[in-house]
Amino acid sequence: MTLRYLLEKLEYKCIKGNVDIDVSEVVYNSKNVVPDSVFVCLKGSAVNSHKFAKEASQNGAVAIIAQEEIDVEDNTTVIMVEDTRKALAYISAGRFNHPANELTTIAVTGTKGKTTTANMIKAILEAEGKKTGVIGTLGVQIGDKIIKTNNTTPESYDIQKYMRQMADEGCKYVVMEASSLGLKWHRTDGFIFDYGIFTNFSDDHIGGNEHADLQEYLECKAMLFKQCKCGFVNVDDKAVNGILKNHTCTVGTFGINNNADIMAEDIKLVSDNGYIGVSFKLKGVLQADIFVDIPGKFNVYNALSAIAVCKEIVGIDAILKGLHDVKVKGRVELVPVKNGNYTLIIDYAHNAVSMENILTVLREYNPKRLITLFGAGGNRPKVRRYEMGEMSGKMSDLSVITADNSRFEDVMDIIEDIKVGIAKTNGKYIVIPDRKEAIRYCIENAQDGDIIVFAGKGHEDYQEIKGIKYHFDEREVISDIFKELGV
Repeated sequence: MTLRYLLEKLEYKCIKGNVDIDVSEVVYNSKNVVPDSVFVCLKGSAVNSHKFAKEASQNGAVAIIAQEEIDVEDNTTVIMVEDTRKALAYISAGRFNHPANELTTIAVTGTKGKTTTANMIKAILEAEGKKTGVIGTLGVQIGDKIIKTNNTTPESYDIQKYMRQMADEGCKYVVMEASSLGLKWHRTDGFIFDYGIFTNFSDDHIGGNEHADLQEYLECKAMLFKQCKCGFVNVDDKAVNGILKNHTCTVGTFGINNNADIMAEDIKLVSDNGYIGVSFKLKGVLQADIFVDIPGKFNVYNALSAIAVCKEIVGIDAILKGLHDVKVKGRVELVPVKNGNYTLIIDYAHNAVSMENILTVLREYNPKRLITLFGAGGNRPKVRRYEMGEMSGKMSDLSVITADNSRFEDVMDIIEDIKVGIAKTNGKYIVIPDRKEAIRYCIENAQDGDIIVFAGKGHEDYQEIKGIKYHFDEREVISDIFKELGV
């Protein structure tokens, strides 16, 4: 690569050195500098890496990309840009030879539903044999492989790296969860998405190092519709006009209560022998009877958003099959029960709001008993534990209080805090500190018609205790218990 090639999509000023030089790598962490690399200085809320520019040049970086004055070695090229985060996205796209040109790119933004919608799209496309990668909350999914990531929307360099890996491994499509912060910090820059989806908008991510206020949060989500060719939006959401303000894409619509291109009617909750889901009649530009293999009326919106984009790519048979078979790890995830007419669900609900959301959904299925197994994270605000205890006590027929990620706290201290909240209610509860034994108790004592939700861990496959992460996947734990019990 030459530096000139990497910079070709950017406006820049070379204030020192020469752009016609060979470069070996692009790095944005000074610790990763290698000989002949380009170091991009990022200005974050906690660290401004411009202060590491000289160190990077001393360690072998031949060029530094900056947005403010820096001090470097005499033989180092310095490129000045308006925004280094935006520059990193375009430079990274060049570094990996523009993988978006080889993929159909789909982005999903919204406060809720991004993970479920992304995995619905993947299920639909793969029902027609189209290999699809996903970048999002659950990590990077390429086939059956999952690569863990720290952010819903990774840094732009990593997005380009993963898209290159997807293209090289035969993917033709990629679905990306585009978080408001990912859009704000230009992680998704460097290319134009083929399709963009807006699910919904509500108060979240305000304050601290995130968004200054609700308006900025909305404006960041709206950025997607200036960065995609074709957008699909939820017309029932009050924020839809703000989302589409100054959009540059063509627009398609979906909804339930307002006229749209894709609509749902005759929505029904489906429950059969421990299996729960939702069905509806699809109308508008497509007509079909849809069954979604994930419970809750809110998943009708997620399904509509997935249908809206997938109808541009595949036929109705793939849509029907994908939605019928879809599983989203840790998001109202149904666990098959071979012998017994009760329902087991794994969900990531780990605060009072998310707990209220899932328990409200499950109450709509009129279970004989709604049993909630949960704990709370250690070294986190105690008020979260009080609130979770109170919420479960109000909404569950039985709360099974157990461990989550206790981190550096004693699990019994955390449980005592949960009990403070549950004591404000008349809810019945039992304490079983060992999470595997708590799961065993729920399975051994399940009755026909029960819905049992294991809350808090979701897609996680570990428990963190005293600073050590131990392998703990609830799907494996449940399977082992079934085998031990001979069911």
